[in-house]
Amino acid sequence: MNRQDLSSRDLVRMITKKLMGDIGVGPAKAHEDQFYRAAALVIKELLAEKQRKFESVTLAAGEKQLHYLSMEFLPGRSMKNALYNLGLTTQMEEALHELGVELDRLYGFEPDAGLGNGGLGRLAACYMDAMASLGLPANGYSILYEYGIFRQKLVEGRQTELPDVWLPGGEVWLSPRPDQTVEIRFGGVEEESWHDGRLITSHRDYTRVMAVPYDLYMPGYDSPGVSRLRLWSAKGLGVDMALFNRGDYAGAFSQNAIAEAVSKVLYPDDSHLEGRILRLRQQYFLCAASISDILRRHLDAGESLESFPQKNAIHINDTHPVLAIPELMRILLDDCGLSWERVWDIVTKTFAYTNHTVMREALESWDEGLLQTLLPRIHRIVKEIDNRFCRRLREDFHLSEAEISSMAILNGGRVYMANLAVAASHSVNGVSKLHSRLITETIFTDYFRVAPEKFTNVTNGIASRRWLCQANPGLTALITDCIGDGFQKDFSRICALAPFGQNQAVLVRLEEVKLDNKRRFSNYMAERHGFLIDPASVFDVQVKRLHEYKRQHLNALHILSSYLWLRENPGAEFLPRTYIFGAKAAPGYVMAKEIIRMIYHIGRMIDADPAVRGRLKVVYLEDYNVTLSELLMPASEISEQISLAGTEASGTGNMKLMLNGAITLGTRDGANLEIGEAVGDENILNFGMTADEVESLRARGYDPGLFYSENPVIKASIDLMESGIAGENFVSIAHNLRETDPYMVLADFDSYSRAQQFSTRLYGDRARWNAMSLANIASSGIFCADRAVADYARRIWGMTR
Repeated sequence: MNRQDLSSRDLVRMITKKLMGDIGVGPAKAHEDQFYRAAALVIKELLAEKQRKFESVTLAAGEKQLHYLSMEFLPGRSMKNALYNLGLTTQMEEALHELGVELDRLYGFEPDAGLGNGGLGRLAACYMDAMASLGLPANGYSILYEYGIFRQKLVEGRQTELPDVWLPGGEVWLSPRPDQTVEIRFGGVEEESWHDGRLITSHRDYTRVMAVPYDLYMPGYDSPGVSRLRLWSAKGLGVDMALFNRGDYAGAFSQNAIAEAVSKVLYPDDSHLEGRILRLRQQYFLCAASISDILRRHLDAGESLESFPQKNAIHINDTHPVLAIPELMRILLDDCGLSWERVWDIVTKTFAYTNHTVMREALESWDEGLLQTLLPRIHRIVKEIDNRFCRRLREDFHLSEAEISSMAILNGGRVYMANLAVAASHSVNGVSKLHSRLITETIFTDYFRVAPEKFTNVTNGIASRRWLCQANPGLTALITDCIGDGFQKDFSRICALAPFGQNQAVLVRLEEVKLDNKRRFSNYMAERHGFLIDPASVFDVQVKRLHEYKRQHLNALHILSSYLWLRENPGAEFLPRTYIFGAKAAPGYVMAKEIIRMIYHIGRMIDADPAVRGRLKVVYLEDYNVTLSELLMPASEISEQISLAGTEASGTGNMKLMLNGAITLGTRDGANLEIGEAVGDENILNFGMTADEVESLRARGYDPGLFYSENPVIKASIDLMESGIAGENFVSIAHNLRETDPYMVLADFDSYSRAQQFSTRLYGDRARWNAMSLANIASSGIFCADRAVADYARRIWGMTR
């Protein structure tokens, strides 16, 4: 039976069968959580069947396969997305209603999959959706983290990390494939010998970890395509019976515990040696298991090794999976007996790399001794890649030793992963126009001079159907009434909405939709967390990973200045504004955690002060995740994208907020520039220095102390941090801003304050504000992940459909 033929009666029968056969309970006695599991099992079964058919067709046609490696994927909840993309939401609602259950209630039983931290993982998930929607045969690869990164709990404003236990309730979406388990080897001794004129390598005394695959299916919208996300779980080899029989029970199971730690938690703290070892083990575990799986699939399809680049594209999402490069070389050299030259040709035609940072200090590197100890054969191969690469730079390009040193993979006892990625990939892309230009002018300048043809740009995109059609049904209905529903398949068509910016009836309805979404979010926060948020206030939103370069503390500094102004001018007119923050800080990032604590206490101070209460509100969203984001994005009105120009690679939250009608208040950084190009200067709130102006100020010598001493608003706000906010002082932040201010918060403060004031005036003109909102929605099509993935497929992966 094709899924298009499924009726609600069919689904009733299938759910009943799952309840009775898999769960052991009849519909009359089943609880809601059991209905959730039964419905999920039905959907998963439909997806698995559809994926098998899709894979069979594409392999039979000899189509190129895409393999997307990322340490993070943030798919959110699967049930709602799968039903929408399969076109089965209505049938499932009717089926469950007949069984006495409401579908909306079942959604709440599914946890967010704990497979990522932030934008990197959400981008990867959006791309998997787009790959399936475009009908591209694609496999994602990552690790099945048992606990995710962490669950954030704020205790008096202090971030506390708790285990993110997501598999109970989440495991129902996973299909185990134990028959395709891969053995991964760590440590040991590498030996070389010659036999019949051929170099033979051997590896002994290593420890073994088994990589067990679990598949998560991600369907495309109105498409035969289904992407498969293969997640690797680390398992030990079992009990050491010799130790067990001697009474050493802990020792008998210790190797299991060490092995299985690899897939316990995403990004262990690497401020100590054990954390660094575990991170490196995680990265190699992902790469080795995935490369083995990719090669197995290729050979099982009856293809030769020579055809590997023509039949496979492997994409590295940031530097975490870069060890896939030497791992593929290891297998082709050692197990398949190919020559170095043939292997290098295969590798360089297969791999492509996306860079996600312009900051040199954020580029990943490893201690060479650690790599040599943990992965001796991989170290030997990386060393040979480096030797040959540097020799070529010296002999073919006549570069100086200083230039070669900056491009070397091994240098000063460190292994530079981005350098390895650039050297071995046929394509290197940034994720916005500005970012792609800056990486060729800064971190990869020398590479760009040697191989400019490698470098390109693919601006990020988002799963627009999820962030609009699923998250914002009211706005979707409005757009559909105006231009039809064709935009849901092809988001470039949403531009047809633009002329309705002159239609006052449409603008009034748009304002009503926004207010309904604000009420929905406010009610959710009141019921779940006890926050009382005025839906009539402006919802000013900054939700993204907590990092100094994203400058949440610039936002906070301005809120403090507004608080002080209101205290001094209690009778002044002031448009009520609610500032909403959401972000996790890395566990070891002390300054980021302190900024969270300060924002939290600013909120407490405001709530306790009757002179400003009701006019200002600060809300910090604890444990911000995809599901909460799906509630917040439709309710947001101002999108804070305020990173220091030249530091944010792209951003995707800015695109989701734009799609839902929020107005960007931002620097000319990352994708903000392209948002401005799309909507026009009249529909965006720009402020601050450009990237070139930032560099110019830095070159002249930036002194934040001058801004502090010469600007009384800045001085009073920073002094308040030191004297006390809700009984707590924040000396370290005050000192950081006054003495070093590495991300030039004070230099951009006045410009930011003027942009905030201008936004208030604009918001008061409801017709103009609503027209700006509609213009943003109508201009958002270019930021759909379908467009981004189509760019990758055409220009980088060599894939077309």
